Amino acid sequence: MFHVKQVEYRVEATCELLQFLVQKMPDSSRTKIKELLAHNVCVDGRRVSQFNYPLQPGMSVTIEKAGYKERFKPRDLDIVYEDEHLFVINKHEGLLSYSKKSTDNTVITVLNRYLYLTHQKCNAHIVHRLDRDTSGLMVVSKSKQVSQRFEADWKKIVYDRAYVAVAWGKVEPQEGTIRSWLTDGEYCVLSSPTDNGGKLAVTHYKVVQTSRRYSLLELRLDTGRRNQIRVHLREEKHPVVHDPMYGYKDDISPIGRLALHAFRLGFTHPVTGRRMEFKTAYPSSFLKLMEL
Repeated sequence: MFHVKQVEYRVEATCELLQFLVQKMPDSSRTKIKELLAHNVCVDGRRVSQFNYPLQPGMSVTIEKAGYKERFKPRDLDIVYEDEHLFVINKHEGLLSYSKKSTDNTVITVLNRYLYLTHQKCNAHIVHRLDRDTSGLMVVSKSKQVSQRFEADWKKIVYDRAYVAVAWGKVEPQEGTIRSWLTDGEYCVLSSPTDNGGKLAVTHYKVVQTSRRYSLLELRLDTGRRNQIRVHLREEKHPVVHDPMYGYKDDISPIGRLALHAFRLGFTHPVTGRRMEFKTAYPSSFLKLMEL
C-alpha cells in the first residue's frame, strides 16, 4: 500500500542516475538533487544513493515526498501518487470532478493549474468520477491515451474500489449484496428491482460498526453507476447520512457533509503493468458521528 506521496519516472534511455534526475527536475539545483539522492531515491523499489548508478530503459526511478518539498500544493485535493502517466488523488468533499463550464472549480482545473506551475507539458483527463459531495481516491490521467486504456478495459484494469459510508439506522444483515436497475430521471436516479431497460447496478456491503443511530459500512462496487451507493442505501431504507437528494428531509446529523468516502482503490497500471494499491483512513468526522 502507498501511504506517502511519491513521484515516479520511467527510464527511456541508458544514463547515470544523477544525470537522469537533473533532466527530470530542471527547477532544482544540483545540490538539492544530491541531497535527495542521499536518502530519498529508489530504483526499481530499492533505495540508491550512488550518483553514477547506471540506469537502463524500463527501470523505475521514484522520489519520496519526505525529501521532495513541492512548491505548488493544490487546494481541494491531495496528490497521493504521481508518475509520468497519471495521478491518484484524494478529492475533498465539495469539489466537482468535471464540468463543461470552464469557470467551475473542478479536479481538472486544479490539476491543470498544478501541471502548468510545475512545467509539465500535459493536461489532466478524467478517468472516473466521484460526486461533488463524495470525497476520496480517484485516478486522473495525463493523456487521452491513458484514459482510453482505462475506458477500453475498465473492469479488468480496476480490480478494487471500496467506499466507507455512515448510514441511518441498524443495517441488517451484517453483509449483503444490493442489485437493481438504475435509470436517470429528471432530477435524480431512479431504481427498479427488475430489468426495466436501465443499467444493472451491483453493490456489496459489510457492516463495520453500529451505534444507537447509525451504521458504519464498507461498500464495494461491481458496477460504477451514477449515485449508485446513495440510491441503493435509500432503497434499503438506510440512506447515507446528510444526503440532500436521497436522504431524509429532516436529517439532523451534525456532520455537515455527505457521509460517503472512496477509501480504497486498486488497479493495474495501464502503461507499466504494475499493481497499484492505495488506501486512506476513514474520515475522522465519520468516526466521531458513530460515537453519538
